Amino acid sequence: MTILVIGREDVRRELDYKSCIELMRSAMIALSRGETLQIPRQIVRMDNGRMFGVMPGAMGGQREFGAKIVSVFPENHARGLQSHQGPVILFEPETGTLTAIVHAGEITAIRTAAASALATDQLARADAEILAILGYGDQAHSHVRAIREVRKLSQIRVWGRDIAKARAFAEEIGAEVGIDCHAFDSVAEAVRDADIICTTTAAQEPILFAKDVAAGTHVNVVGSSFAGPAEIDNALVLRSRYFADHREHVLAQGAEFIRAREAGLIDEGHLLAEIGEVLDGTKAGRGADDEVTIYKSLGHVVQDLASAWHLYQKASEGGWGTRVAF
Repeated sequence: MTILVIGREDVRRELDYKSCIELMRSAMIALSRGETLQIPRQIVRMDNGRMFGVMPGAMGGQREFGAKIVSVFPENHARGLQSHQGPVILFEPETGTLTAIVHAGEITAIRTAAASALATDQLARADAEILAILGYGDQAHSHVRAIREVRKLSQIRVWGRDIAKARAFAEEIGAEVGIDCHAFDSVAEAVRDADIICTTTAAQEPILFAKDVAAGTHVNVVGSSFAGPAEIDNALVLRSRYFADHREHVLAQGAEFIRAREAGLIDEGHLLAEIGEVLDGTKAGRGADDEVTIYKSLGHVVQDLASAWHLYQKASEGGWGTRVAF
């Protein structure tokens, strides 16, 4: 028996953002329709913010099944490594044999940003053109690349705790995408007049506050993936039309929503819809140009499986990837 190994460079080359956005569209609609199988992610939390997680699931009529097994080491960015390390593993639908191992870090970087771009396309104003990115890691890079697929950006504004690194990121990503890009010393300066904000940090306490967010802004809240760390304050949650990638998971693990609920500011009804329901046309998205909308992203194995099976099929047809005896 052989298994197909699809490495980081394979994923980067073959999983383009435009295609991944469409993969996420199908995956998120299927998730909201109850056409997928998954359980809440199993996370082992270790010292210094490190985590080890297992995310099993099935989709495609339960034929496309597998799991993501991943470690998350926030300090890896300083080492020149991705924060997410591990594989997405796929199993042959008829026999249950292991059939492929796909680089999870690169899939995570691309599919997370693609899902945010999909939500942005649904929830941001049609004329949105100024993007603010909070953070300068893998997700900051990928969110710029993805968001420009759904809006014609005129300016990118960047903030990070280390201003020198933020400036280096701004110079690098601005040159890559050909868009005017500048770093700012404070979050308030970076988000002033922004139409779209993406929070992609490892912040433990809020860095983005309602008072600094302009009317009509769309916010993708991405950095915190479990109950605990929060990137935005309670007042911003309260002010917003709030949408989730998946209701059950956000109610249990969406730190910002949980904090606002526990403070007595909102109840579960404040979570208006899953993005899949908006995409499917069963729930409304933005209602007016002056509303602040929030998309809370936790990430789900159906996103990883949709991406990995897509790559597996392309590799099988195209004859690339590496076959390994097993």
